[in-house]
Amino acid sequence: MGKTNILDAIHYICLTKSYFNATDQQNIRFGTDFMRLDATVAIRSESNNIICKLPAGKKKDFSVNDIAYRKMSDHIGLMPIVMIAPDDNQLIIGNSEERRKFIDNTISQVDREYLEHLILYNKYLDQRNALLKNINITGHKDEVLLENYDTNLAKFGTAIYQKRKAALAELEIIFAHYHPIVCLDREETSFEYESQLHQDPLLDLLRKNIAREIAMERTLSGPHRDDISFIINKNKLKRFGSQGQQKSFLIALKLAQYHLIKRYKSFLPFLLIDDIFDKIDKERSGKLVQLLSGDDFGQLFITDTDEKYIRDELADRPDLFEIFKLS
Repeated sequence: MGKTNILDAIHYICLTKSYFNATDQQNIRFGTDFMRLDATVAIRSESNNIICKLPAGKKKDFSVNDIAYRKMSDHIGLMPIVMIAPDDNQLIIGNSEERRKFIDNTISQVDREYLEHLILYNKYLDQRNALLKNINITGHKDEVLLENYDTNLAKFGTAIYQKRKAALAELEIIFAHYHPIVCLDREETSFEYESQLHQDPLLDLLRKNIAREIAMERTLSGPHRDDISFIINKNKLKRFGSQGQQKSFLIALKLAQYHLIKRYKSFLPFLLIDDIFDKIDKERSGKLVQLLSGDDFGQLFITDTDEKYIRDELADRPDLFEIFKLS
């Protein structure tokens, strides 16, 4: 009891948000009026004191070494992290938003400009959608304001698209190394990045679709509509992959994410693994633990209910792991 909460607290300290709860207030325990997290994190051998305070009904306060952030985004990338959890199958079977979040999370941890562009794009997208709704209701079309939103969406949206395209190509190469190790087979795999911007510049799309967008009161073109198809043996994993194929694919994908982030950092990211070993067979889980105990991975946090199995699997590398038993 409480294992996942520990991992989620570490994730919160690293990325200023929960891995499991989309709303900050959901992280406050029932019957209490605040949440507080304290952590000491060594980054490049330098000790940092991280504090997060979240009063009920108010905004959170996040500080490093007693200096509060003005923007939570300033913290992203300082302590890169990857998490593997049982509910990650939504990345395969869920809607396109889950896959966009995955690639955005990956790039944002290594590219601050990308994160800034993403924030600005979403701001202009919300403003443009509000304008479209107003035009549809009032019939008044502010051409100057619309052109301003279109220009900014095209600028930041195109930058997002280009970096997503490059990152996915890089991620696919790394994934191709890990997938045969995890699935114990050599299946044919690929990623397909689906975007309207493959065919047309975003500014052209925004101008061409304006009549339909006014009628529907939302922007229908841009990277907020992108998706990623994961392909295995020439079929879409979402529709035709078995549960075993999906699990192996997900683990390999998260390991590829870890190593893509690692490639752009001067230190190893954290890796959190929550209760996944009973979801895969012993042969695959043994191979995974053997892989994780190597020098390619940094500090690792594992939760599992089978203490003996984990201890036995890690017996050869006790210097790299401490296992905490919660009673």
